[in-house]
Amino acid sequence: MTVRAVLLDIGGVLEITPPTDWPGRWEVRLGLRPGELRERGDEVWEAGAVGAISEAEVHRRLGELLGVDDAVVRALMDDLWAEYLGTLNVELVEYVRGLRPRYRTGIISNSFVGARERERERYGLDELTELTVYSHEVGMSKPDPRIYELACARLGVRPGETVFLDDTEEMVDGARAVGMQALLFEHNAQAIAEIEALIGATSGRVGVS
Repeated sequence: MTVRAVLLDIGGVLEITPPTDWPGRWEVRLGLRPGELRERGDEVWEAGAVGAISEAEVHRRLGELLGVDDAVVRALMDDLWAEYLGTLNVELVEYVRGLRPRYRTGIISNSFVGARERERERYGLDELTELTVYSHEVGMSKPDPRIYELACARLGVRPGETVFLDDTEEMVDGARAVGMQALLFEHNAQAIAEIEALIGATSGRVGVS
């Protein structure tokens, strides 16, 4: 089946996001045991990932759960966002930019409330692809098959006509389960070569080496 669209993940793919150990630093600062920050905020993190809570409510609930004021919560969230946003994967972004207008392009991201605004402001990701599907905006997350199907429907393509790139095996498997031609991101050269191989195999043109 001819490839008509290329879709990608953000974190770990379009953004380089190595761990910064911000939770560990804050656990020391707040006198919490290792892992306690995530445990205490578990309901907040889960709700924020599917848009069941606003940013203001995230801050309020974290303040209550941790017993700290809003200034401390803002500082903690600044550290969270620093890791979340990482740095832009410029080489891959430029490659994706060059796919248009020959191919439809889109993003499927397991996100957190506030991500669109921050990724637009820092990296202009809204302008990179035709479509961005954020989990916090649609109320579902990868590997739920519905989020892949929604992205394809909004682009007007069938799953079998799409290439999907993600850095997590579980998300790749989820895409394959709905019929997408999914690839596991390891590094830029590998990802670009494998996308080009799939494009070339269905279009008859030679891919890059």
